[in-house]
Amino acid sequence: MLRPRQKIGKYRILGRIASGPLADVYRAHDAIQNLKVALKIPKPDVYAEDDALLHEVRVATRLQHPNILSVLNASYIDDHFVIAMELGEESLADRIERRTSTASKLDLAGQALAALAHAHENRIIHCDIKPENFILFPGNQLKLADFGFAKISLRTLKASGSGTIDYIAPEQAMGKPSLRSDVFAIGLVLWRMFSGRLPELPFEWPLAGYDKLRARVRPELVRILQKAIQLDPKKRYADA
Repeated sequence: MLRPRQKIGKYRILGRIASGPLADVYRAHDAIQNLKVALKIPKPDVYAEDDALLHEVRVATRLQHPNILSVLNASYIDDHFVIAMELGEESLADRIERRTSTASKLDLAGQALAALAHAHENRIIHCDIKPENFILFPGNQLKLADFGFAKISLRTLKASGSGTIDYIAPEQAMGKPSLRSDVFAIGLVLWRMFSGRLPELPFEWPLAGYDKLRARVRPELVRILQKAIQLDPKKRYADA
């Protein structure tokens, strides 16, 4: 783990933001461009996973969209593979823990769906949609991040069950992700955002938070979310 004030290339570490299974994310200062950035750096014992981070960079670079987090730079520095990204203010996971107006939530939902729809238009399955992977910027701008588990959608696709268990679709847990798996995950993210509750498998209707959801949004949105989180992928929307 890197320490505050430690230097790595042109970057000075300011503090750690998050820690995942493959990498740590740090807040840092770029001394040359004089701006603050987020640095994603593999943990010392997972160098074998560099290919996954290279894949993440290439996927994110391919997806140019105002609601997808930009990679500013990626290179090897002092034997570390370093990804420099835009630095946001907080994650959607942080935001939904606070009181937020329904109008603001609808705006964020629209941005989240726009980002995922752009990925799906490019036949990319994110595979790890969760509130922690949506980053908020000034002006309530939302950006989708972390394409480390992303898969390219093919007619036949075999993959691991990578993802976050709370939001993972049943077929993805069995190693068969599809665009519909991302639909399931974003459906659960939005259900939690609007209702304050995250349903748990196995689903029993009415789901946790259903009454609050129905009281806060129009019936059309409730039906959209219900369709998005059907256990049978064929009953969901085909893509975001």
